[in-house]
Amino acid sequence: MTLTDEQREFRAVVRQFADAKIAPLAGEIDRSAEYSWATFEALKSMELTALSYPEAYGGSGASLVDQAIVAEELARACVSTSLQFLISKLGMLPVINFGSHELKAKYIPRICSGESQCSYGLSEPDAGSDVASMTTKAVADGDSWIISGTKCWITNAGISDLYTVFARTSPDRHKGITAFLVEAEWGVQVDKLEHKLGIKGSPTGVIRLDDVRVPDANRIGEVGEGFAAAMHTLDRSRPTIGAQAVGVAQGALDYAVGYMKERRTFGRPLAENQGLQWMAADCAMKIEASRALVYRACAIADDGDPHGELGMAGAMAKCFASDTAMQVTTDAVQFVGGYGYTNEFPVERLMRDAKITQIYEGTNQIQRMVIAKKLFS
Repeated sequence: MTLTDEQREFRAVVRQFADAKIAPLAGEIDRSAEYSWATFEALKSMELTALSYPEAYGGSGASLVDQAIVAEELARACVSTSLQFLISKLGMLPVINFGSHELKAKYIPRICSGESQCSYGLSEPDAGSDVASMTTKAVADGDSWIISGTKCWITNAGISDLYTVFARTSPDRHKGITAFLVEAEWGVQVDKLEHKLGIKGSPTGVIRLDDVRVPDANRIGEVGEGFAAAMHTLDRSRPTIGAQAVGVAQGALDYAVGYMKERRTFGRPLAENQGLQWMAADCAMKIEASRALVYRACAIADDGDPHGELGMAGAMAKCFASDTAMQVTTDAVQFVGGYGYTNEFPVERLMRDAKITQIYEGTNQIQRMVIAKKLFS
């Protein structure tokens, strides 16, 4: 799909913002490995925390394509900051699409204002790609539920004050899972924070719930609807991870091209070497193809997925874009040479950050399974 003139102008504004307010902080965020409240406040100042939420609940009502544009431009500058933008939407998507009006009215405005942040609690130590094997349990107790269990790979662990938690409410493998919106102060404990290869400014951790009481009013959707809600959510969030991957790749290529124009060897700029030109051309083609896949998947979601294409389209977008990000950022380190291997230059950070896009929200092996299942159905 082609962006409208308004969307192109929006992209230019977001890029200018990211270059001015986010990119200068990216290196220090990576070195300190700490959550940056400065960049989160910058997102709030641009009202990006409200961008893609329903207007009825304080949001801007922007499309998923618009969200992808922002995710890409932020990731081009700093992947950790792009996660600050994306993670609450991931956590709140089940509420938006399956929650009661009362639940939406209570919590979505808090997310839009930046008062609250939300994390997505699906994976467990023995239930990652195979989420239906989860063992976290929710037991009904009057007008409440008692939830016990452990969730891992939680983005924003310890930062978020809200957690969308999926728990088993019956033995049925798929129809025995229910979703709940849990306030951290009710008893969510952070057991561990991971030390990661990349996205170091975005905390990832293990959370534990020990007999946490959650009111039935905070149940998301019907009892037993949790697995369907989780898959519905991932179909709509994966394209934006693709957008993030596009941004990482674009940022790496932009930097490398600029470097090759300036760096001289054998009496001429590196950019005049045909071998490097062709490598850069291949990078540019793959980035543009990735962007097209991402926009198409987002547009399908915006249209309500009338033909049932989103699962496959989202898997393709996420898989192809993240594989491209890994290849392009690796090539960017090669373009910059020995300097590219040092942390004085941003391409090594972008390469480390790119790797996670092949893993989270469904590994690329899982994406290929999704695509193949659709092909052979």
